[in-house]
Amino acid sequence: MSGAKILWVDDEIELLKPHILFLKGKGYDVETCNNGYDALDLVASRQFDLIVLDEMMPGLTGLETLPRIKELRPMTPVIMVTKSEEENIMDKAVGSKIADYLIKPVNPNQVLLSIKKNVHSQQLVTEQTTADYRSEFGRIASSFADARTFDDWVQIYRKLVGWEMELTESTDAGVREILSYQKDEANNEFAKFVRNHYLDWFSDGSDEAPVMSQNLLRKKVFPVADTSDKTTFFLIDNFRLDQWRMIRPALHGLFEVEKEDFYCSILPTATQYARNAIFAGLTPLAIDKIMPDLWLNDNEAGGKNRHEEDFLRRQMQSQGRNYKLYFDKIVRSDAGKRLIDSIDKVYNADLSVIVFNFLDILSHARTETQIIRDLAEDEAAFRSLTRSWFEHSNLLDILRLVAERGHTVILTSDHGTIRVDRPVRVQGDRETSPNLRYKTGRNLRFNPKEVFAVTKPEQAHLPKSNITSTYIFAYNRDFFVYPNNTNQFVRYYSDTFQHGGISMEEMIVPFIVLKPR
Repeated sequence: MSGAKILWVDDEIELLKPHILFLKGKGYDVETCNNGYDALDLVASRQFDLIVLDEMMPGLTGLETLPRIKELRPMTPVIMVTKSEEENIMDKAVGSKIADYLIKPVNPNQVLLSIKKNVHSQQLVTEQTTADYRSEFGRIASSFADARTFDDWVQIYRKLVGWEMELTESTDAGVREILSYQKDEANNEFAKFVRNHYLDWFSDGSDEAPVMSQNLLRKKVFPVADTSDKTTFFLIDNFRLDQWRMIRPALHGLFEVEKEDFYCSILPTATQYARNAIFAGLTPLAIDKIMPDLWLNDNEAGGKNRHEEDFLRRQMQSQGRNYKLYFDKIVRSDAGKRLIDSIDKVYNADLSVIVFNFLDILSHARTETQIIRDLAEDEAAFRSLTRSWFEHSNLLDILRLVAERGHTVILTSDHGTIRVDRPVRVQGDRETSPNLRYKTGRNLRFNPKEVFAVTKPEQAHLPKSNITSTYIFAYNRDFFVYPNNTNQFVRYYSDTFQHGGISMEEMIVPFIVLKPR
């Protein structure tokens, strides 16, 4: 951690020899000068890791020297040292983007702490974070075997995502690899948990069943709308916990987080099934039985999510909710701009429901467009791309507007998405669904150890296109390929983001309630 090059500029530098010797004793290479002009010559001729600059010097003052240093070395941190406690001097120094501000007399430990904060902070954070994760690794691993309920898995998922975010900037590639391995193990165990319990959750009176897609509005959304004057509900397709954590800072000045909750997406974790179930308040099987003209199976041509508003209004009526409703679906940026232009429709509604499809589009664009794949080469880069989109999106503009009007906001999704990289072979006929994370058809051939197979779709409350239909779901990072084009599929789809199967990322969906500040 030592060895950093420090420049200390002070007209009384001779009086600071004990400080200089202290820093040199800590391993720092300290160079000194006693005026701003010499400082600029030194900064122009060599690179320093940090500059300690006295504010009150004859000739060229510290405040006059500072902007010239910034012109020469804009990224070099500068610590301003002064005898003055006048607020306007502090304001000027802070406005010039100093790294720290110390009041004389300073002691050596103050200077050392500031150097560590500004030169070694990332290294120190990495070392401490790495040590903290390594100490918790065993506790997290043992929690897999103890997890008995969906809520237990929510807590495990939250911890893993938290560490994933903490270690994103870590320079320790080894610890990131350990975390990736542990998350993979967690998803394998979560898949076993789902396989063992999923069908039971549809039993009448099941105490262990989590809130799922078909009862999300009734159990979580309507109660919020009942107690709020105005509620705006945003459903962001493919929205995961880590992405919520990335955009949360951008909302800090607008909203307080009242609740960070979760629910379970139904299988398949695909828009056709999960989102229709949310808005209808019914399982896919029930939708198909009650409204057969509004449900299309995988092998039927046509749009599969064209009746969401009809489903929603029917559910509101059946639940006795008489809110004044506004519903919109934003697929392209021009649609977001149009909504902003007609924002009064949102203001005037008791409950506004707005579907944002952008993250789903981004996921598919990453699969199909090389430049997007390069920009989002891994999970951390994909999160960063999500934040960049959000900070410049119509969604953030709309959130600002509804915050100003005092709306309660709900953010959630119909399902998440996972990066796949392990091909699993299946065989099927022409009627087999094309999704990479689930398949449904009548002549599916597969290894039952590699998939979650539902041979009686009605047990999972799923419709079937013919009498012998079966559903199979991929686990963890698996994706389905056909034997006759395996290599082509693997090259094209490996390391792409997909949904439809079983993973924590796809099934454990964040449900966020925000109150305006």
